[in-house]
Amino acid sequence: MLQMTPRAQRRYAGNTKYNEYNKGALDAVGGKTAGMTMTVSTMQLGVCALYALILWVIGLNPVKLCGFQAPDKQALPKSTKDDIIKTVPVGFCAAAAHSSSVFALGGDPLFGQIVKAGEPVMSAIVNTLFYGKPPSVLKAACLPIIVGGVMFASLKKQAEGGYALKFDMTALQFGLLANCFAAFKGSESKKLMTDPGIKKRYGGVGNQYAVTEILAFLISLPVMFLTEGAKFGEFIELFKTSSDLQFNLVMSGMMFYLYNELATMTIKATGAVTASVANTAKRVIVLVYMAMVTGKALTDEQKIGAAVAIGGVLLYSVIDDLFASKKTKTK
Repeated sequence: MLQMTPRAQRRYAGNTKYNEYNKGALDAVGGKTAGMTMTVSTMQLGVCALYALILWVIGLNPVKLCGFQAPDKQALPKSTKDDIIKTVPVGFCAAAAHSSSVFALGGDPLFGQIVKAGEPVMSAIVNTLFYGKPPSVLKAACLPIIVGGVMFASLKKQAEGGYALKFDMTALQFGLLANCFAAFKGSESKKLMTDPGIKKRYGGVGNQYAVTEILAFLISLPVMFLTEGAKFGEFIELFKTSSDLQFNLVMSGMMFYLYNELATMTIKATGAVTASVANTAKRVIVLVYMAMVTGKALTDEQKIGAAVAIGGVLLYSVIDDLFASKKTKTK
């Protein structure tokens, strides 16, 4: 029987709170029309980078306290210049995935979450085309279910009868981009850590994640100044005077760092299948919670579409293992 560990529960609580604080930060700067979304995204990564540096200064990583365990030591990694250069693609993908996600959730937090639930589809495409690792036939059969769910959630009933596609284009475009870069990030990260020398010099997943987030922040900075530099002074003045922006920006950055790090620990502690099931449950929890936070109810089409898409994701996550276990029992 699959059980969600206390660590997993806290990880998904962290993801839920991240979405709330992220919305609070975006609202504090004036929403998606204010032209500061990239700035908010970059400053969240800045909080992550600062936190990573603090961990190295104190020499401890307290994240395990979330699972009521003793904190790990986190010494400065002994990585070389070449190691950092090899990590840059992971940092780039992390930066692009995060900023795209912030834009998507800024467009429509609810529909953005539904689109992001389709991440396995993009992962399958990316791994097939760029890494020569197509999904199994069983997993591939689940992909149309996920796509169909997202498409159904995009429908809106017309007053004169019938249905038409109607959705927030920002949420769709950037949600798909976030899924794409998240797929590349996962594959590049796995490829990086297959090098035993790099793995040893980093000294653990915690350090690799810390370096990735610092690189993501440094990569995001020039993009932020190129796209929203004219409004950075306005952002600074707003940050000085708005306690809402200060609180939500810092908390969203912290929640983003912690829940992603806990995600890695959850997979190591429980296995990929249990983590996948819990991750599917997270989508449901986040959707319901964000509907409460935003005061915006899901339409019937969004409810059905989300249920189908999330069900498809769950099936995609466990179908190979289910059939493998059945084969083992029949032998």
